Amino acid sequence: MKRSEINAALLRATETLERWHWSLPAWGSWTAADFAAHPEASAYLRAHQLGWDVTDFGSNRFAECGLVLFCLRNGIVDIWDERTYAEKLLFVEEGQLTPTHRHAAKMEDIINRAGGDLVIEFAATDADGNVLAEDLTVPVDGLPHRLAVWEPLVLQPGQSVTIRTGLYHRFYGRKGDGPVLVGEVSQVNDDNSDNFFLEPIARFAAIEEDEPPLRPLWNEGVS
Repeated sequence: MKRSEINAALLRATETLERWHWSLPAWGSWTAADFAAHPEASAYLRAHQLGWDVTDFGSNRFAECGLVLFCLRNGIVDIWDERTYAEKLLFVEEGQLTPTHRHAAKMEDIINRAGGDLVIEFAATDADGNVLAEDLTVPVDGLPHRLAVWEPLVLQPGQSVTIRTGLYHRFYGRKGDGPVLVGEVSQVNDDNSDNFFLEPIARFAAIEEDEPPLRPLWNEGVS
């Protein structure tokens, strides 16, 4: 994925925040120079996987298969005095797929905060992570909702779904409805170890440096 694509995606995400009147912490707009000037804060942010994350999941087709995220708060697994919860914002374009994956440790709520409709599809798994061709039930705003395997669930702005551990899921913005601002509230998030994809793909993008970065991504580190 080219750095210029990442920069453009970050600009679109910033415009989305402005449109829906969401504000980020001060470090949400830090440049590489800002991170270098605040080494203690920078180390904390990296250790907690906080900040911007732009990925094409190794597809080289970001518009069709990709995601922009901003992690607002998070703990560290197995540290007793850390947060036990996390919160993210996800920026989902029309028709842009986040590929099928599950989490072994994290249960999460996915919330359509604003914009178009968000479509999510699910499949239950057995103990070995194999897809089960059977109906399943997910809580939508706390109420049970029965679905067939891979049946689309449409979340309109304000609606949410709880995704339990082990449940495969994929999502995208419904075409014709515009981009979606999505919230995620979950148990502690570890993107280095708790994403299990149905197909062998990469969690983070391989970046081609064709222009300077607008914002460093949390997983890059800043010297």
